[in-house]
Amino acid sequence: MSRYVKFRDFDWVLLIFVLLICALGVSEIYSATLNTKFEGMHVRQVYWVLLGVLLMFAISLINYQSLLAMAPWLYGLSLISLVAVMFFGKKVMGARRWIDFHFFHFQPSEWVKLILILAMAKYFAEYRDEELSFKELVKAGSIVLLPMLLVLKQPDLGTALTFLPIVLMALLLGGMRWKHGVLLLVAGIVLLFPAWKYGLKPYQKERIATFISPEADSRGSGYQVIQSQVAVGSGGIWGKGVAKGSQTQGQFLPVPHTDFIFAAWAEEHGFVGVLAALLLYFGVLMRLIHNAQTAPDRAGAFLIMGVVAVLAFHVLVNVGMVVGFMPVTGIPLPLMSYGGSSILFMFLALGIVMNVHMSRFVN
Repeated sequence: MSRYVKFRDFDWVLLIFVLLICALGVSEIYSATLNTKFEGMHVRQVYWVLLGVLLMFAISLINYQSLLAMAPWLYGLSLISLVAVMFFGKKVMGARRWIDFHFFHFQPSEWVKLILILAMAKYFAEYRDEELSFKELVKAGSIVLLPMLLVLKQPDLGTALTFLPIVLMALLLGGMRWKHGVLLLVAGIVLLFPAWKYGLKPYQKERIATFISPEADSRGSGYQVIQSQVAVGSGGIWGKGVAKGSQTQGQFLPVPHTDFIFAAWAEEHGFVGVLAALLLYFGVLMRLIHNAQTAPDRAGAFLIMGVVAVLAFHVLVNVGMVVGFMPVTGIPLPLMSYGGSSILFMFLALGIVMNVHMSRFVN
């Protein structure tokens, strides 16, 4: 199929929203790391964003139908990369999640999310029944289950959980029957006990216990949550100003440039700044949903809604984490938190979204 598309057909409004969020992230990384051992990380983040934009434009030129055709091969490569982490991954704080290439650390689990979005879109694009049978539901679930188990083995519970919204969104759009939804819910509840007893590491159990009662260990496992809540609350309406947050600048708030960047942002920019950031994320999600509604085919809509599911899940869990409504899982805030793998995943995903968007004008 010939593609007569131009960059003027990009969703520039979506890109502007995304770059504004990135700009907020860079400014907060600069402020949060000022006079610390992480000072200068904002410059690296700018490089990651620029590389991400280039990759986004590049992947937008590849017909997404070609990407869907490659999905089985990409899925196999993703499994190989996750197995490689087990043998060659760099061990940090008891977990193997990154492969060290000396000049950068590659986290395969980030790009696996993109592969799963492609795999789900390909699977359901070829499924034409109005309602999803139980057999097809199991098949779709198994596609996600294998990489999820490999990521849990690292162990990385937070990233593994981000695979769930991808398959749930696909199942809902694919026509899952309500009785199957209830069955999945009951099965999930039944599996909670064995998962708690045999599946979680001691530190993961400690995080969940801390979520329920952080004051029980205010100087240990509950320290992050308490300091984060103090930072968010002390921001007030207008915030304390750039590089003037006591929790952030006093280094009471752990990793303020990565997982807890939203707490640092709330302290320095207050309720008004928080509202502005959340409105930008809302704008991104609304543009994505609009693009899904105008997609040229079923596969394109599934691709975009997969991105919506991952982005919304990340934002909800990270924001909930910093205010104490969610356990600490290590899930970064998309486009704002420091991290090359996370930034590149989002821009690659946006490249596919732009690809689908531009394909509306294909002859």
